[in-house]
Amino acid sequence: MAFIDYYKTLGISKSATDAVIKKAYRKLARKHHPDLNPNDKKAEQKFKEINEANEVLSNPENRKKYDDHGEHWQHAEEYEKAKQQNQYQRSTQNPQGGYSEEDFSDFFGSMFGGGSSRAGGREVKFKGQDFNAQLKLDLKEVYTTHKRTLTVNNKNIRITIPAGIENGQVIKIKGHGGKGVNGGPNGDLYIEFSVVNQSQFKRDGHNLYASVDLDIYKALLGGEIMVNTFDGKVKLTVKPETQNGTKVKLKGKGFPKYKKEEQFGDLFITYNLKMPKNLTAKEKELFTELSKLR
Repeated sequence: MAFIDYYKTLGISKSATDAVIKKAYRKLARKHHPDLNPNDKKAEQKFKEINEANEVLSNPENRKKYDDHGEHWQHAEEYEKAKQQNQYQRSTQNPQGGYSEEDFSDFFGSMFGGGSSRAGGREVKFKGQDFNAQLKLDLKEVYTTHKRTLTVNNKNIRITIPAGIENGQVIKIKGHGGKGVNGGPNGDLYIEFSVVNQSQFKRDGHNLYASVDLDIYKALLGGEIMVNTFDGKVKLTVKPETQNGTKVKLKGKGFPKYKKEEQFGDLFITYNLKMPKNLTAKEKELFTELSKLR
């Protein structure tokens, strides 16, 4: 993978404080956000680069690794360990000898391309870089299991998205990250799901919640009404003398449970009593009579 200067990506210097990094990221993220630049592939790619840079530089530990090892920062721990092993091997073979700058450069280059990397007499293999991606879906799309083709690093990846994926949930696609070094395994692809809910239902895990208007007559006398569920309408019986704010549960009419086939949560309906308006003279007369009976 080509080297990316994260400081240049955010337009800041290497001495930038955490506050400066945060401010620069927010400004650029707003400017290049996909919602503000629909169908703009360049803005979408820039937004990904900005997020990647921020993820590294806003984390003190990762930032130090990046400052010390540049494009190989994700292999920093493996590199230091291998370096120590190599130094030990050299010291035992030649106690009087030092570890020259040339040795250091050769060793670093051999680890990450340009030679055969060895430490303690054995070749050192490194896992490839992990990739991160975000996939935006509508709530309706995660109600059923479906397949989706993603393009990552100019490669098409066909994945299955199980029903019931949560907003913010991350799944790992093994082996679809960066290529391994010296025959090491490929990195992994981590996909974060951003689930947008534009429905009338509020989702909480695998349960759904909704409000239904109920007129005073149906509330007093009872009867049947049609209510919306996520996959269609159902008939619901209203009990006589139902009070405002009454909650009823429709079992199994909620959201699919993640990776549990044919298992669903429940739908909770809250009745919202609607008072009649613009009463006629006759209606007022009848309500007056009713009030006298009470």
